[in-house]
Amino acid sequence: MGLSSFFKDLFGSAKKKADEIATNAEIAVEEAKIAATPYLDKAETFAEATFEKVKETTAPIIEKAETFAEVTFEKVKETATPIIEKAETIAEQGIEKVKETTAPIIEKAEELGRTVIETATEYHDKAEVAIDKIVESMKSNATDTAEKTAPIVEDRLETESAEIIKKTEESAD
Repeated sequence: MGLSSFFKDLFGSAKKKADEIATNAEIAVEEAKIAATPYLDKAETFAEATFEKVKETTAPIIEKAETFAEVTFEKVKETATPIIEKAETIAEQGIEKVKETTAPIIEKAEELGRTVIETATEYHDKAEVAIDKIVESMKSNATDTAEKTAPIVEDRLETESAEIIKKTEESAD
């Protein structure tokens, strides 16, 4: 019975320590994931808000330009037929100006959208690297602990086994 208890105590404590290290590693990974989540959420929220602001900003400008072009066209059409040709030219020019005016705004919006995506990707990559480093560190610590305790356990096992064998041989004599 003493030998059985000895082995249970000996191997039970090493197993318990390894379980604790594994549990700590899992907790650290979860904490890193939780810590990275707000950054990803903020980047996503920022991208959505920016996109909405761009849509809100350009919509009234385009609507005003279209309305202006339509009103101008109707007035000219009512006034005189020969002027209609000129009015069509003016309307076309107005539409082109609107396109030229809104093109830089749209380009800026697209560029801002790409920047937001790049920023979000950068934060995601940084979070992923940090999580990987933590996991590797925990694995390394667990391995180091196991490597340090293994020789101690083996030495103690050999010593205790030798004493038990010696006592057994003495008892047999």
